[in-house]
Amino acid sequence: MKTKLFASIALMAATSVSAQDIEISVTNLTQGTYFTPIVATAHSSELALYALGQAASPELQAMAEGGDISGLVSVLTGADADVSENPAGGLLGPSASTTFEMMNADGNDYLSMAAMILPTNDGFVGLNSWMIPEEAGTYTIYLRAYDAGTEANNELVVEGSGAPGVLGIPAAPGGMAGMNGTGVTDQEDNQTVHVHRGNLGDDDATGGISDINNTVHRWLNPVAKVTVIVK
Repeated sequence: MKTKLFASIALMAATSVSAQDIEISVTNLTQGTYFTPIVATAHSSELALYALGQAASPELQAMAEGGDISGLVSVLTGADADVSENPAGGLLGPSASTTFEMMNADGNDYLSMAAMILPTNDGFVGLNSWMIPEEAGTYTIYLRAYDAGTEANNELVVEGSGAPGVLGIPAAPGGMAGMNGTGVTDQEDNQTVHVHRGNLGDDDATGGISDINNTVHRWLNPVAKVTVIVK
């Protein structure tokens, strides 16, 4: 039986490539959002971090709502994937980059990565099952922001809300967030992984519907640039 982080996902067939070193750079392209610790992995065709239109796994939910990548790391290492955990050594801020190297063993031909976006309720930046080229060279990938579909986007900063199932944004690194918002919504109509609508925000720092600053924390896709050097 194939190992998956969720059930019923169709994956493209992989062409076997030899083990090789790859250098990866990740750049935050947003103006005012931060990425929590990144998990990056080279894995087989039998794994995937998420699938659009399908429910998030508990491990993906923990990452998307609170930045906790330990569950994803555990699943990946248990499936013999090559994993780079928190290569930036913490948050990756606006316009900042991190560069790291990975060895992808035979059969681990696909590259994936994920990190929560702050401040959001359950937004994350993701790369899912990108096939690592056989040919040496430099490759560039632009990443979208996704919504895990596990929490309503109320856009309220609530201390302690990073635990799965606890509504709210756990932190707003860099400041500029408001307070006393009434909440954009308390419902999540699409409970599957989907492209994030972006933060809505408002310009009322002491009230309004959102604690998000609409001049700082909004974005348009793509939100990240990934450069992969195959050696």
